[in-house]
Amino acid sequence: MTTEDLVQQIRKKKTFLCIGLDTDLEKIPPHLLEEEDPIFEFNKAIIDATHHLCVAYKPNIAFYEAYGINGWKSLERTIEYLNKNYPEQFTIADAKRGDIGNTSARYAKAFFEDLNFDSITIAPYMGKDSVEPFLSFKNKHTILLALTSNIGAFDFQTKKIDGKELYKEVLAISKSYHGSQNLMYVVGATKAEYLTEIRKIIPESFLLVPGVGAQGGSLQEVCKYGITSDVGLLVNSSRGIIYASTAMDFANAAKEKANDLQGQMQKELESRNLL
Repeated sequence: MTTEDLVQQIRKKKTFLCIGLDTDLEKIPPHLLEEEDPIFEFNKAIIDATHHLCVAYKPNIAFYEAYGINGWKSLERTIEYLNKNYPEQFTIADAKRGDIGNTSARYAKAFFEDLNFDSITIAPYMGKDSVEPFLSFKNKHTILLALTSNIGAFDFQTKKIDGKELYKEVLAISKSYHGSQNLMYVVGATKAEYLTEIRKIIPESFLLVPGVGAQGGSLQEVCKYGITSDVGLLVNSSRGIIYASTAMDFANAAKEKANDLQGQMQKELESRNLL
């Protein structure tokens, strides 16, 4: 999927919602545990109920790897189902990979070719040669962790090097990477006040913004400081949507939560004449 395709879907659906599929067997409705593949059945129900209200889905790979080969099979079935039935959806492998070049090339093949995700999250700590193998894939996107929403983000990301915060160095240096036109960045919603400075460095790049909902981030603040003429935002909600209910009505409850966020996003877009 190209960036232009993504922007078109945002304007068509009047939303920039990304739904995180952080599927945990300990949290899904108990009746699904009787299914042969409860993770996939849960994901399928969530996707079928919410696909018209969002433009992206983001499976957190750890929640699948934790269940070994069965979890990986559930992930494969999930992405195959999305690509076959809802190909307009932007898919994000929330894998947070990052290693030396030849290893990164294998990760890129696994997620971009074998699983056919549109994008993947990458930790940039190992630098240029760990990122560029992902950027070599046409119409695939690499989403660098820039300023995350967790408490530990302040351990390193905001530390100053020669008077400049580390996350700003990540943003600036990454623009020189070969294939940087395919870069997006993770910026936590709980760090919305930093977005003004971030937009000075990457004024048009898409940002994946987790932390709205359960982590307390404000959609309005994110839009105030981060939105661009092409929207430039994918705001993620995971637990607040997919675990809205653990009863038989879980999919409908997820749809209601997603519908509420879609409505808020539509208002933000309309107020800025972006539709």
